[in-house]
Amino acid sequence: MQQIMDLYQQFLNIFPAFLQPFVSIVLALLIVYSIFQALKKNFIFLIVLIILLPASIPILKQVLDMLIAAVKFLLPG
Repeated sequence: MQQIMDLYQQFLNIFPAFLQPFVSIVLALLIVYSIFQALKKNFIFLIVLIILLPASIPILKQVLDMLIAAVKFLLPG
């Protein structure tokens, strides 16, 4: 996370100090717009994921238990 913050600060340092707040606002708006567009494109898939996620929890637990058993079998001790 610190690396991303450093890159962002380096990017802002390209611009004069009086423009940096405007650049930050534009970047924030672009990020919000991008997230909105991604959600709008995949809205049906998100609804299906929300509906099917509770049903998949027992399956995921069983798969995790099987993986843990396999790892315990393969590791000595």
